Amino acid sequence: MSTIVRADGLTKQFRGVKALDGVSFELQRNGIYGLLGRNGAGKTTLMQVLTGQQIATSGTLEVFGGHPFENERVLGQIAFVKESQRYPDNFRVRDALFAARLLFPYWDEAFARALVHDFGLPEKRVVKKLSRGQLSALGVTLGLAARAPLTFFDEPYLGLDAVARQLFYDRLLADYAEFPRTVVLSTHLIDEVSDLIEHVLLIERGRVVLDETADALRGQVLTLTGPAGAVDALTANADELHRERLGPLTRATVRGRVEPGEARAAGVELQPVSLQQLVVRITNAAEKESVS
Repeated sequence: MSTIVRADGLTKQFRGVKALDGVSFELQRNGIYGLLGRNGAGKTTLMQVLTGQQIATSGTLEVFGGHPFENERVLGQIAFVKESQRYPDNFRVRDALFAARLLFPYWDEAFARALVHDFGLPEKRVVKKLSRGQLSALGVTLGLAARAPLTFFDEPYLGLDAVARQLFYDRLLADYAEFPRTVVLSTHLIDEVSDLIEHVLLIERGRVVLDETADALRGQVLTLTGPAGAVDALTANADELHRERLGPLTRATVRGRVEPGEARAAGVELQPVSLQQLVVRITNAAEKESVS
């Protein structure tokens, strides 16, 4: 694997407010990343900086070995599709497809045509007259068929119904397997994409609070339910993310290693934590830490 994005200490201020606060991370070639976080956490700002639409106030950034701002070599390798994607007023669907064919060097026309058929897109219709679902379908069609080495999806699929979203996930995964590239999914539908994501970047208040592979995370966070004393003993060396009382029992969500045999012997039940639960717990813990 090779690094295609390297960010070090990125900060972006808007009128004294830090949308990004010392963000550092790397993106590797050929992987599916989940860029997660609450509304206003800084996800869209970060993607705008990475794609040259904003310039960081401070910090350093390299994308494919250069800075993306007004860099044709770098931008030719990037596709960025967002929910609020804007098109010229008189653009029809087929005009957007034609423009994408000219814009994206790795564009695959046959794949685009297949996606238009799959999503039932009306090619002659003016884009501004599309339904929200059709507009979302157009966005994901452009993002997938672009086959850019670095592709960002900033929740353009929110307007799709459950069936169409699953179609998007299936097409993304199948095409990624045949034509690997780096894909960044920014989404609130965490449980839906949890099987797609290979690496998690979690942002809270403009800071990266989690940067870890999905495989590593699956074994790191657990919920323990049992007598308070037994739970306390088992979690003494773990990072506690959440705790609640359930009558005579205590339930604790922790990040760290807990031996299953010791838990059984102590009468404590272990349960895995879903990616969505993990994001919620870590986000809440990070918020409490920042307030304190």
